[in-house]
Amino acid sequence: MTRSIEYGQLMHKAMRGLIQQVLEDVARDGLPGEHHFFITFDTRHPDAELADWLRERYPEEMTIVIQHWFDNLEVSDAGFAVTLNFGNTPEPLWIPFDAVRTFVDPSVEFGLRFESHLPDEDEEDDDDEESADTAAAENDTAPRGEAEVVSLDTWRK
Repeated sequence: MTRSIEYGQLMHKAMRGLIQQVLEDVARDGLPGEHHFFITFDTRHPDAELADWLRERYPEEMTIVIQHWFDNLEVSDAGFAVTLNFGNTPEPLWIPFDAVRTFVDPSVEFGLRFESHLPDEDEEDDDDEESADTAAAENDTAPRGEAEVVSLDTWRK
């Protein structure tokens, strides 16, 4: 039996750890300066928790903005909870780190993209960044920045 080092899995774990650390810092100290986040996640993930109307509106993925108004940001090893305002309706969300597809901070042109290689998502993943629905919290309608998104699959064989 041949064993190999799963670099892709190790990098995804490290990148999710980076997101966890950033969100823990924000939960404790607030957002510094002009920092803000666009976080796209898979609404089909079995552990993702969101209102039924949001799941119906975003049946595959959703992009949230953490910027001007957010509340109750709590971070654990498994994911994070946050309350965002959708049309003057505060809605709590639970987003597992395994459900995160992209994490972008346009204020510093930083971004991460998690590639998924499920059989039914082969070519569609290439267009995820462009076709992602954006559910922005009220007052968080800033356009997406031109952040560079890092894809580890570029270096995979």
